[in-house]
Amino acid sequence: GTGSGKTECFLFPVLDHCLRKNSANQPGIKAIVLYPMNALAFDQARRIAEVISSYPELNGNVTAGILVGEDRDPGEKRIVHKSMTAAHIIDDRASIIKSPPDILLTNYKMLDLLLMKPEFERLWAGAVGEDSSLQFLVLDEMHTYDGAQGSDVSLLIRRLKAKLKLDQG
Repeated sequence: GTGSGKTECFLFPVLDHCLRKNSANQPGIKAIVLYPMNALAFDQARRIAEVISSYPELNGNVTAGILVGEDRDPGEKRIVHKSMTAAHIIDDRASIIKSPPDILLTNYKMLDLLLMKPEFERLWAGAVGEDSSLQFLVLDEMHTYDGAQGSDVSLLIRRLKAKLKLDQG
């Protein structure tokens, strides 16, 4: 159920990994968290911002960003966040591409685009090969990935592993 600590079960090991890799000066995305719906991703983004800002050893040393596509009307103005605050993670696309966050929140359709489009190639720097900084792929709400969507996500994970030059096993 909600509020049962499911997020913390993956978040604290991810944050520990990010902090350790950053202490070793290893840049790049260290964890990808996939959500089936953007609303879930934005809700969790707020929680992650709060957790990171509440620990002095994490605040300023671990970053999180969200890329989920455009969920607004073309004429609508939206405030973007180029850096982290206690209430927001980074959601400015240009900032995320220029300096990939430690933790990337996204959905499976956007991850597919991030793997294919050349404009996102910079995201994968430091994440390729066996000494990759990227160690976590979290599928939050995994029970929702069934049928055709489950097949799509399975193939997406294979494409991600191929992009990162990781053993398919």
